Parts: sequence; structure tokens; C-alpha cells
Amino acid sequence: MMQTLTDIGAAGGKNRFETIPGIPELTDRDFVLFQEMIRRESGIYLSSGKKALLIARLRRRLRELGLTSMAAYYRYVVEEGEQERTRMLDCICTNETRFFRETQHFQFLEQRVFPAWLKEWAAGERKQIRVWSAGCSTGEEAYSLAMMLCEYFPADPAGSIDILATDISTRALDAARAGVWPRARSEEIPARYLKRFMLRGTGFQEGKMKAGRAIRSVIKFHRLNLNDTTYPVAGPFDLILCRNVLIYFHVLSKARAINRLLDRLSPKGYLLLGHAESLHRLTDRVRNIAPAIYAHAR
Repeated sequence: MMQTLTDIGAAGGKNRFETIPGIPELTDRDFVLFQEMIRRESGIYLSSGKKALLIARLRRRLRELGLTSMAAYYRYVVEEGEQERTRMLDCICTNETRFFRETQHFQFLEQRVFPAWLKEWAAGERKQIRVWSAGCSTGEEAYSLAMMLCEYFPADPAGSIDILATDISTRALDAARAGVWPRARSEEIPARYLKRFMLRGTGFQEGKMKAGRAIRSVIKFHRLNLNDTTYPVAGPFDLILCRNVLIYFHVLSKARAINRLLDRLSPKGYLLLGHAESLHRLTDRVRNIAPAIYAHAR
């Protein structure tokens, strides 16, 4: 016999819903609690339509802890403190990235930025290039930049090229530091860079590739929360990339983060955002010079 939802478990004359096996229960009230905690801790804003996404992202962690409801997990996060909040954010963060993503940005660097830097280098006006990949995820963006910079500025790259790569996710940073990917990802990398900067796995590493020493030596990976009130990062940077990160932020958190990034951008530097992002109405400190590319306002 087919039962209605109100029939299921209606023992003792009480109508109640039974939690669907394998799906943690999340009430609207508990969703609001998570929504506020996540916004406060990371700047990420989950709209009311993201309830199912939140459950999907946290379900595995609940299973690991033997918890059956999101309310129980919320209490656990509150009681355990910073360590569990970090693990929760690891689960929630979107770590989608690839090598040389949004190719127009890399073309802009090759055609307009690098030639100017090379002239400054030749004239003795520049001795170092500092780049910040803010929201680096699993590192493909930082390694892409390292390949390009080591190609164009080959003299003593370990001393003259400085790339800082930061992310809120410890899990993503662990993968970035390892610098190992399936070899199928090599299709994303131009052939000249692939041959020079990537190592091909053999034996038990067959089917994988690894970032070579030259590009690993110019990148430093650190955990940083863009929603923190202060950043333990000293500028200035010639180039800051914060692409497809702030799109997930609450508008006030986004504005604060942008201003902190601009505080660390060189007067002649460039700030690159994702192509779906804009600084319109967020700050008057920049001018738009190309799609999703900004410089300080004059």
C-alpha cells in the first residue's frame, strides 16, 4: 500500500514527517543559523535557494561524525570552535579551477603587461615581480602564472619572481602544495610550458604529472581568509588576481575585501577579477581598463 508523507511514522495519533534515510534534516531556522555563521566566518553568502547545496556539501562530514541532523552539527561546530569551523568551510568552498583559465587575461599579460615590465627591467627600474593569487584553490592559477613569468623573466627566477597564493580552504591548499594532477589536465597547458615546466609521472605515478622545481620555487602557499579584518600580507603587488571568488560574497564583505586588496596593489599594478564579476558601485578607487581588469583610478 502506498503511504502519504503524513502517514509515515504516524504512531500514537501524531502526524510527523520521518527524515529520509541518508539525507540530514535541515529546518529553515537551522539553515539561517548556518547562513549567518558562514557569512560571518568567510564572507560567503548562501541564498535561501542554497539549502540543498549546504546539505550536499556537509553530508559527508556528518557521516564521519555519526550525526544525523544539521542542528546537531551546528552545535558541534559551535562547541569545537575554530578547528571545526575550518573543516566546515573546507566542505563548503567551491574549488573549481583549471590551468590558464579565462585565456583573455593571460593574453593581456603577454601583450600589454609583460612588455612594459621587460622595458623597466632592461632600464634597471625593476628588480622583482610580485604577484598575489587570492583564492588560489588547488593552485592551477598560481602555477600558470609561474610558468609564464619564468618563461619571460628567466634570470634568477627564484629571487626575482615572488608569487603568493592564498586560499581559505586547507584541503585545497594541500592539493596545491602537492602540485600533482592527472596527465589528462596537460591539455590545458600550452605545449612549450608543458615540456619545460611539468614532470611526467612514471611507475606508480603513471598517468600523472607534477609541477617542476622551477615553478614550485617561486610560489608560496598560505591560508588566508579574505573576510578577516586584517590580512597578514605586505604589499605592494604588481598583479593581484581574485577571480571567481568574491562572486560568492555578501555585498558588504565583497566591498571590504576589495578595498583591502587595493591597499596592497602597486600604484601601477593590475587587479584581475572573474569575467562574471564587476566592481560597479563597490568602489571608486579603480578604473576599468579591459574586461574584468582594473587599475588604480588616476
